[in-house]
Amino acid sequence: MKKCSSIDTDDILYKIIAEGVKAGKIKVSGIVCPQDERPDNSETEDIVINTITVTHDKPQSGTSNVNIYVSDKKVKIRGREQRKADRERLREIGDAVVAYLEAQNVADLEFWIESDTVVKEQQVYQHYRNLRIGWNIH
Repeated sequence: MKKCSSIDTDDILYKIIAEGVKAGKIKVSGIVCPQDERPDNSETEDIVINTITVTHDKPQSGTSNVNIYVSDKKVKIRGREQRKADRERLREIGDAVVAYLEAQNVADLEFWIESDTVVKEQQVYQHYRNLRIGWNIH
């Protein structure tokens, strides 16, 4: 395999996850896209991919993110309406993405999930589940 760039690793993850959505294995109300292509003020369930780093030495290694955005749900706590993470949708979508990724076999490439956490998006009423992906490219 030729040397990969961060754009290439984004494309690889995009293709895999988009195939999972198209096949109905991953169900989201929104889109799968690279980080800078998510629509501003999106309120749909979107899966956003970005790569943090890819080394240039052979074998290459790298780290990417798969962020699964879900709008917060309105709940009443002590009589006050508040917005909180929709943990069930974050669980459902995230677990489907994890299962789909773990079932893939890509030539000259291995990847694994390094970490999994939920983060509050500060600008809008959403949380996202961050799956950090580690890469080895042979």
